[in-house]
Amino acid sequence: MRTVCRYGAWRSARKLAALAIAVAFPTLAVAQQITVAALGDSLTQGYGLPQEDGFVPQLQAWLDENGHEVRVINAGVSGDTTAGGLSRVAWTLGDDVDAVIVALGGNDLLRGLAPEATRENLDGILEAAGAAEVPVLLAGMTAPANYGAAYKDSFDAIYPDLAAAHDALLYPFFLAGLGSADNLAAVQALMQADGVHPNAEGVSRMVADIGPFVVELADRARGG
Repeated sequence: MRTVCRYGAWRSARKLAALAIAVAFPTLAVAQQITVAALGDSLTQGYGLPQEDGFVPQLQAWLDENGHEVRVINAGVSGDTTAGGLSRVAWTLGDDVDAVIVALGGNDLLRGLAPEATRENLDGILEAAGAAEVPVLLAGMTAPANYGAAYKDSFDAIYPDLAAAHDALLYPFFLAGLGSADNLAAVQALMQADGVHPNAEGVSRMVADIGPFVVELADRARGG
């Protein structure tokens, strides 16, 4: 991953330059805008929704409304698995990207892929981000009970384990903002007709729940 290492060196130099300017000219110091790439699947890409109602545009609007100098790039690909995310992480971590949200694993579940493969792919993504000195917010998924206890235990452990191993921020469940599965009717009201993807109101609730974690991620990218 030689290219990723070059990105890391470039980011370090940029942070040092910003710090030097802030020390030399404190009256000119302003909040550094942070660029966050949202690496994910159809939930990130905004499947089935008008562009402005997708996850990334709604997250951008939430950040703007709350006065945060953060720009979000949509790196979601509908149907993508963790293997797909790993294959494109190098170009996702471009020179202008300061932090990354990793929200993958749902399609691994839909395809019944082995948890060991999902773990290995996500580990590779986080390793690449670490080499590039890009902080990560890892958004987890949970396996349904009908996959069996062994599969569920193995899959559900992936996200907290990798977050701890790579010092990443952890958002335990990407769909947490939709509410509890115990209130199925309320959750269904926030879904599109396919029962898989959230509608515009569902996305809005997801954004409100994960938003503070994205702010913390941006603070990490600034060195806070």
